Amino acid sequence: MDRRSFLATSATVALLPLTEAPALAAATGSGDAKINAIFENIFQERVRNNPGLASSLGLDKGPSSALKSKLDTRPAPVARAQDLARNRRAIAEVEAISPTTLSDASKLNREVVLYSLETATQAASRWDIDSAQRPYPITQQGGAYFQIPDFLNTAHTIANAADAEAYLSRLDQFATVLDNDTASQRAQAARGFLAPAWSIDLALGQMRKLRNVPAGDNTMVKSLVKRTADKGVAGDWQARAAGIVEKSVYPALDRQITAMEQLKPTSRPGDGAWRLTNGDAIYAEALRQATTTTFSPAEVHQMGLSQVAEISAELDKILKTQGYSQGTVGERLNALNKTPAQLYADSDAGRGELLAYLNTVVKDMYGRLPKAFATLPNQPLEIRRVPPEIQDGASNGYYNRAALDGSRPAIYFINLKDVGDWPKYSLPTLCYHEGVPGHHLQISIAQESKDIPTLRKLGQFSAYSEGWALYAEQVADELGVYANDPLGRAGYLQSFLFRAARLVVDTGLHTKRWSREQATDYMVKTTGYARPRSQREVERYCTMIGQACSYKVGHTAWTRARAEAQQKLGAKFDIKQFHEILREGAMPLSILERRIRERTLTA
Repeated sequence: MDRRSFLATSATVALLPLTEAPALAAATGSGDAKINAIFENIFQERVRNNPGLASSLGLDKGPSSALKSKLDTRPAPVARAQDLARNRRAIAEVEAISPTTLSDASKLNREVVLYSLETATQAASRWDIDSAQRPYPITQQGGAYFQIPDFLNTAHTIANAADAEAYLSRLDQFATVLDNDTASQRAQAARGFLAPAWSIDLALGQMRKLRNVPAGDNTMVKSLVKRTADKGVAGDWQARAAGIVEKSVYPALDRQITAMEQLKPTSRPGDGAWRLTNGDAIYAEALRQATTTTFSPAEVHQMGLSQVAEISAELDKILKTQGYSQGTVGERLNALNKTPAQLYADSDAGRGELLAYLNTVVKDMYGRLPKAFATLPNQPLEIRRVPPEIQDGASNGYYNRAALDGSRPAIYFINLKDVGDWPKYSLPTLCYHEGVPGHHLQISIAQESKDIPTLRKLGQFSAYSEGWALYAEQVADELGVYANDPLGRAGYLQSFLFRAARLVVDTGLHTKRWSREQATDYMVKTTGYARPRSQREVERYCTMIGQACSYKVGHTAWTRARAEAQQKLGAKFDIKQFHEILREGAMPLSILERRIRERTLTA
């Protein structure tokens, strides 16, 4: 999806006290049809103006087929101004519909959409940047150089010659998008929005990997050639694509590389948001967006320290029963990580074996899901390694949603730069987080839901979705996956420890002026993860600020809401019905807790 997506990932709200509220009514309000039409118009307008979004959702066909040949080639300042104006118009249209004319379901939709739209205006209106959480145009994890090749390979489907021609058109436009990014980064660097020098070095390394191969061997060319061959689409695709890469894309990459080399010496010292002009305000907004709370950085930091101590104590007990009793919990986990029996071979065969194992874990969980879920996803899930050309800066794992029409499966990516990052005992809980019952189940159920408008199916609230994915790891434990696997359960607890440590590290970096090295030291010491993996994570927090705090804050909200529902309902509590809340789509944590409360009252 294009960097400038139309909905913010979260909203600025406070966690509300758990008090009773009336349940949703089934009746239709007089304003329902009108507000649903507004929602649909907002959605369609965003798709028309965001061709990357159209392809990501599988909507670049039929009347919208022209979008498949396009990228968003608007210069960044133009895009930012247009998107801000569009969001403000949308807010006015939604606010014009009085809640008193709406059914309870439509009131909920109105509330969530307004939160999303209002949050989407903050960065542009307050600081003239694209995102509070991603304040730098180009980083080791951001920019067209990083996103477009993967987008072309995964989101741009190819079934016929027209699709291949559209791919070539987009490949040609890639140069314009690169040049726009370069211009944007130059302009924003003059205002102080330039990533730390090490981030620029990582980005430059990845740009050079993309650039420094013969055009005919470039991954973008090879993707087109392979997929047209697989579909039997005749044409001189290699020569034509290679020509575009050689004459258009590579020169634009060269210009970007030169620009970043020139800008690097001007990068301000430091690694956290405090290095930015208005850095404290930007981080406060990023933290609110990521967590959908008004917790202060100090509160989040202390929450992290408390949870690290609590989870470490539980891990200590398990590790002792497995013969790991010497040293800190982090040191013992590190020793376990290096045990030869826990490691796959550092080879193509070893990586293939690892991926095959992940698929068996997902298959096993599908068999367990009916015990805890009444609604199951129909969308298929693929597991792939992160493309090698971006693995140096990419996250350790991430999920791409399926197309809305089912034309493209969901994909769960795992970074296999170093198989030593993935000892065997740690892999099951990763699958439960990224796959089922985690992101894939939650996002697929929302996409397939008939209970919410299309606009809301895309509202990504990080605290909701990442909190759910951590809660899903807990559900997997409750479904008995570790009944005979104490080390697997240690991997599950290590995952929780890792997310708790993130609360400490993110706030440490951005408000306590921790360095990247200091944060990495803490992560290694606390979690036992290998230093390269830990450092990649810390580097992500430096340039994607606040988001790392969404996981454990969100998990706390999910578990608290469930505990209250269980207490109120007693023997009437039904875990399957509790999980049906997923059909209502993503929402800020305060609204989530209220809705669970309302559903509890009608159970």
